[in-house]
Amino acid sequence: MLSLYAIFHLNIAFSSIEEEQRPEVIRRCYWPLLRLARELDLPFGIEATGFTLETVAALDPAWIAELGELCGAGKCELIGSGYAQLIGPLVPAEVNRQNLRLGNAVYRSLLGLQPAIALVNEQAYSAGLLGHYLEAGYRGVVMEWDNPAYNHPDWQPQWRYLPQIAVGQHGEELPVIWNNSIAFQKFQRYTHGELELDEYLKLIARHDDGSKRAFPVYGNDVEIFDFRPGRFITEAAMAKDEWGRIRKLMEKLAGDPSFTLVAPSALLALLASEGGGNRLSLESSVAPIPVKKQEKYNVTRWAVTGRDDVGINSACQRLHDALVKAGDASDLDWRELCYLWSSDFRTHITPRRWQRYRSRLQSFCRVKQTAPPGLLAVGGDAETLPPEIVVLRDGGRYLSVSTPGLELRLNLRRGLALESLSFPGIQQESLCGTLPHGYFDDITTGADFYTGHLVFETHGRPKVTDLSPVAPQLSWHPEQGILTITATLSTPLGEVTKQLSIDPRLSQVSIDYLLDWPAIPVGSLRLGHVTLNPEAFDLSSLYFRTHNGGREAETFPVAAKAISHGEATSFLVSAKQGMGVTEGVVEIGDARKALRLRVDRSLSTLLGLVTSRPVGSSYFFRLSFSASEMDETSKPKRRAQPFRARITIDAFLKNPD
Repeated sequence: MLSLYAIFHLNIAFSSIEEEQRPEVIRRCYWPLLRLARELDLPFGIEATGFTLETVAALDPAWIAELGELCGAGKCELIGSGYAQLIGPLVPAEVNRQNLRLGNAVYRSLLGLQPAIALVNEQAYSAGLLGHYLEAGYRGVVMEWDNPAYNHPDWQPQWRYLPQIAVGQHGEELPVIWNNSIAFQKFQRYTHGELELDEYLKLIARHDDGSKRAFPVYGNDVEIFDFRPGRFITEAAMAKDEWGRIRKLMEKLAGDPSFTLVAPSALLALLASEGGGNRLSLESSVAPIPVKKQEKYNVTRWAVTGRDDVGINSACQRLHDALVKAGDASDLDWRELCYLWSSDFRTHITPRRWQRYRSRLQSFCRVKQTAPPGLLAVGGDAETLPPEIVVLRDGGRYLSVSTPGLELRLNLRRGLALESLSFPGIQQESLCGTLPHGYFDDITTGADFYTGHLVFETHGRPKVTDLSPVAPQLSWHPEQGILTITATLSTPLGEVTKQLSIDPRLSQVSIDYLLDWPAIPVGSLRLGHVTLNPEAFDLSSLYFRTHNGGREAETFPVAAKAISHGEATSFLVSAKQGMGVTEGVVEIGDARKALRLRVDRSLSTLLGLVTSRPVGSSYFFRLSFSASEMDETSKPKRRAQPFRARITIDAFLKNPD
């Protein structure tokens, strides 16, 4: 007998639904779901954020009372989410912790219960989230099967029919119940009248092989049944009585002895079944943050697309920093920050809601007195360098800087791109820099691969870069103890100012970018590229490491894998993966040493992108940072202030003597 389960996701903050439409959503979408649960006695999973429940309680308290009664009677099951639907792998660890804590407080306050199972928001998963769910008291999570399984071809296909154990990288373990994107999309097509009942039932029956199995018939939005959010002009036409179609399906399934309908948490009892309880790492080097549905729907949509994802995420980061620094933030403060970091302000948000959101964000920033860090270093004098700093000019082509712990060579004909960067105390040869045209004996890598530059690309236009000749200004800042090398160059989109700051005490170099562009068009803007010297790192132990919403960093081995986070998935979607870099640090290294890159997230919450592939007997590895990508949510980003970003590079030994 095949066990079937369903989880209906409720989100009153749905991006393209105006606030004035919320009572209609409750009436047309939320009430029919509860009536179905009561009248058919089906143990649906109903997942909602704390914000959704608070909003519904204010608009229609009878609905909350009915949900509480149904949950108490076992006619449906509350599935947790958090206070807001934020994307866990893109926010700092403390925000994730507070979001789950505050969500549980709302569940207890309004419904008198705390859910045992949580649905991973937007099915955007990272290993670092497991610790937060465990701390919040959850006994299991719901995550999509399809994408993690695609990137783990060693998994057995039958594992999708039983709960397994999601394992973190620091000893965390939590049962995982599977969602299925194809299944919930087929359910939507049936409900919208694109499939007939018999066709749909045959699809479900295919998953029954007579063994003990469980399968999710649904695990997605409710606001698309007998209502249309208005995200796309291609949305399915409204079928007649869509909730009636769902009722007919559920009655058919409930009356068929081949199936049994169960609550999601009941699946935890199947962990000990043959084929269940396998310990699985859902993340991978190829896909550090797996997300539901097809590849075009990925983590970039909440990080670097939308109307201004980077701008509002950076403002939220500054608010986070202020709350942590103050040390006395109230629950109201954390609730507001979680709300402001909600996913729906970052996708198909309507113009009216966007304006309201911007006003609310700016108001909270004023209250907490947050502002971006100061401008690039100015002033100074290049004539009074301390003796430990040596600057050499090689005609008009290169500029070299040496300190006791760092040696840097810059290409003046390529906009201060790093020709080489070495740390004598770590290793004499350069760890990163430029791989010139012809370095690889392979036509697919027959180009110059720089470090420290920026590239903007959009459809039908030549790419824009900062790889132009410059005559930089050198300045020594004794009060800060840093040497700055500054150049400004023109591009078709406006001026770019790049400043490299060398701190001899810390043996590090920072790259500041200031883009004085009136607008950033829809396109891909990547900067801070770091191209490894493949002769300097051992491929067999090569890895990259960063935080994706967790308290501990996640490590991803490279070996001979083909990794292409920034590869376009279609003409419309310019990247398919990324890393949250939520504590502002990315580490690239091997068994002996590592480069460490720090991103100033208070300036720009950049998304990390790794490209790596074998090339003959060698390999190519590059880390880039994205400030903008393309998808169907993207809008031109008009800016009152120049765009700024800062990346700092240093190195360290793994096991120093």
